[in-house]
Amino acid sequence: MPAHSSPLHFAASLRQIEARFADQPLMERAGAAAAGLCRELLGNCPGPVLLLAGPGNNGGDALVAARLLSEQGIDCCVVFAGDAARLPADAAAAHARFAAAGGTLHGHFPAQASGHRWALIVDGLLGIGLTRAPEGRISELIVAANRLAQTDGCPLLALDCPSGLLADTGGTPGHVIRASHTLSFIAGKPGLWTANGPDCCGEIRIADLDLPGLPELPADGHLIDLSDFAQRLQPRRANTHKGSFGSAGVLGGGKAMVGAALLTARAALHLGAGRVYVGLLDPEAPSVDLQQPELMLRRPEHLLQADLQALACGPGLGTSGDAARMLEQALKCPLPLVLDADALNLLASDSRLAGHLCNRVAPAILTPHPAEAARLLECSTREIQENRIAAANELVRRYGCQVVLKGCGSVVATVDGRWWINSTGNPGLATAGSGDVLSGLILALLAQGWRVHEALLAGVHLHGAAADWLVGEGCGPVGLTAGELIPAARRLLNCWLQAPWRTGKV
Repeated sequence: MPAHSSPLHFAASLRQIEARFADQPLMERAGAAAAGLCRELLGNCPGPVLLLAGPGNNGGDALVAARLLSEQGIDCCVVFAGDAARLPADAAAAHARFAAAGGTLHGHFPAQASGHRWALIVDGLLGIGLTRAPEGRISELIVAANRLAQTDGCPLLALDCPSGLLADTGGTPGHVIRASHTLSFIAGKPGLWTANGPDCCGEIRIADLDLPGLPELPADGHLIDLSDFAQRLQPRRANTHKGSFGSAGVLGGGKAMVGAALLTARAALHLGAGRVYVGLLDPEAPSVDLQQPELMLRRPEHLLQADLQALACGPGLGTSGDAARMLEQALKCPLPLVLDADALNLLASDSRLAGHLCNRVAPAILTPHPAEAARLLECSTREIQENRIAAANELVRRYGCQVVLKGCGSVVATVDGRWWINSTGNPGLATAGSGDVLSGLILALLAQGWRVHEALLAGVHLHGAAADWLVGEGCGPVGLTAGELIPAARRLLNCWLQAPWRTGKV
């Protein structure tokens, strides 16, 4: 396991890094790394390889790779979508070396003879500087490359970032390469892991290009990793009792929505909270959870009188007057607080409640999905999704809370200005109740005394990892249910607590 979680850099930061190491042969190293991965992907089928080289340095990387592969006897065909006279200096040098080595550039895809199939396609059309939709010939080549990779059944390797993907945000304003593999140079880019990035990148690898001192350079953000909360992953002592692991409270469960609160409570119980109390707003709510009788069900007003170490409010809460009144009381409790679902909707619609949140001394965590985040920020869901990192950070600034913006590549942002992207999880999480379970996981860790940002990072990472484990066992992603996540999360946490993370075997 690395000592630090994987760094993420925006395009502007990467330009500064490139300038700092301008004396290093960056393009030659990038091309060599690309050629090495090409050979690996080719396996026992060494060619032919189709490489697409664009008008900038990304195209230069592809030209270096093509030259090196050709020198090793691999049949390469390069389609060049640029003007040699207008290439940047490094790319122009790569172009000249490719030509001097006898390489030939094609203006269009060569005609394929009957039965001819490409063994590999390499995308070197556009780099990380893209800010708008690809146009003209580049756009046409993107469409054609995707189609060829599908019809020929071959891998499609993107260099640095799939062409058409916005490296900073994961947006796709136009046509985009749908890669099976992406080789990112120097460091990871945020857009590879959030929004549309995971659908475009396939398997992601990083080639750091052997830059000295690179790990010590400040990163814009990070991927969540076990190292972010490793100090908390300690086995329990033998001499303990239920009081050693805290009491958690769940406030929610309005009429016809009791199940949401119970899912949160069950998740908190299975993740180790010593006691879990549940305050249900539905006047016809049961007095016992027959599936989980260990839970202690209460009237909402009685819940807040219990000796709690952490509280979650919102799952199934509803937006009635009673719900708003109970949320106000929860906001006044001097406890770590997880706010989800209807608690967020009430905050978005009532400035008085939002004021109580901003004035809290005890920490709070907001867990919105994009639509809830849009209500909180008074914008559209589309605007949230266009820049998920900026949206998460704006939620932190406006409400003074820790935040997880849920979705593909959930973004965690904290009040000290840091942010992370979560790389675990799969489409199986797109199911009713999944967010309720996440709230319960975070709540349990808070009740057990974890620091707020560590509980948030661990809960988000574990939530996705549980879904990944279930899919690996053949349970989903289609049809995966929120309730199935709970025992899977318990299993994984216990594996982590038994210290396999010390050797990286998780």
